[in-house]
Amino acid sequence: MEFREDLIDLLRVAGSVVVVTGSGVSAESGVPTFRGEDGLWRRYRAEDLATPQAFSSDPALVWEWYDWRRGIVAKAKPNPAHEVIADMERYYPDFLLVTQNVDGLHRKAGNERMVEIHGNIWRVRCVAELDERFLYDNPLEVIPPKCECGSLLRPAVVWFGESLPFEGLTTASEGIQNCEVFLTVGTSGVVYPVASFPMLAKSSGASVVDINKDATPITSIADHTLMGKAGEILPELWRAIKG
Repeated sequence: MEFREDLIDLLRVAGSVVVVTGSGVSAESGVPTFRGEDGLWRRYRAEDLATPQAFSSDPALVWEWYDWRRGIVAKAKPNPAHEVIADMERYYPDFLLVTQNVDGLHRKAGNERMVEIHGNIWRVRCVAELDERFLYDNPLEVIPPKCECGSLLRPAVVWFGESLPFEGLTTASEGIQNCEVFLTVGTSGVVYPVASFPMLAKSSGASVVDINKDATPITSIADHTLMGKAGEILPELWRAIKG
């Protein structure tokens, strides 16, 4: 793939970069997109299971679904797109990753400076004490799992009807408003408030780069658009930048 020289120069000398990733990145590692899951759970809508009301009504059913999802994610490995984004963190002096994915693959790849804006499927939260921790048991030994205090544990992810974490949103917004380059990778650009991030970056003076298989609402405002699989485009782009 040929890349414009101004894009290569931009990314080669940038000091401050924010990357936002969506389900398209994880899909290349074999993780089904949220609305694409079927099989055992085809008679349920994901939106009916990922709510506080569903958990309150039947925590065992919700946890059975999440235990199934965790089993799928456990088999997935970071792909070349994850690996390049981890390398970007080591390359740029000021770097922030904001991911909508809950699978933890960016952590596996080596990213540390990041906001998991929708949470992490491997973290749990006590419904009474509200403290969080990682729980990697796969499959879970007991469903639904409980905290040492005796209260239920819930997945530490953002469900339908819940607000995104204030601290994470603040960190993401501050990083976006101060970055030189803003990259979106594998995100549809339709889920708010993350869908507003490209416009925030643009209005703050950043160059917007959109990497996706298909055109998205972001395409119309992007300074650079690269169509294709992130796992193929990012390694080529990164070799051009570092070469």
